[in-house]
Amino acid sequence: MNLLRDILFKNFGWKLLSVVLAFAIWLTVKTTSAEEGQTERVFLALPLQIVSGTADVRTFQVEPSVVTITLKGRPEVVNRLAEREIHCLVDATSADLTQNFRGHVDVAVPSGITVVHVEPAEVQITPPKPKNVINIIK
Repeated sequence: MNLLRDILFKNFGWKLLSVVLAFAIWLTVKTTSAEEGQTERVFLALPLQIVSGTADVRTFQVEPSVVTITLKGRPEVVNRLAEREIHCLVDATSADLTQNFRGHVDVAVPSGITVVHVEPAEVQITPPKPKNVINIIK
């Protein structure tokens, strides 16, 4: 019993430090090797789509109406990626549609692809003007 206790707890601080350093080295190697062999690709002037549950999104004004994004991934995946597989969205479902607001641009890409940068990250949204409805009774 004493032998087991000595093996486990003698110089415990040094043993703990060794385990922590080993983990840090493993994490560094894993992160570095995961990024090796990846390439970046820039997509210019991708159109924005507005998501709204209550209003006709065709009448929204978006400024700017296009974004530039930088994606990263394995070269064989990134190089065959088509623009139609990338969806740039602005969520207006919880916005107050009676006034202008700034919306965050979300980018949906296939798995294995990472979004590195979106420019601009936010856009100005102008909701549709309310239509005056007049009922005429004859």
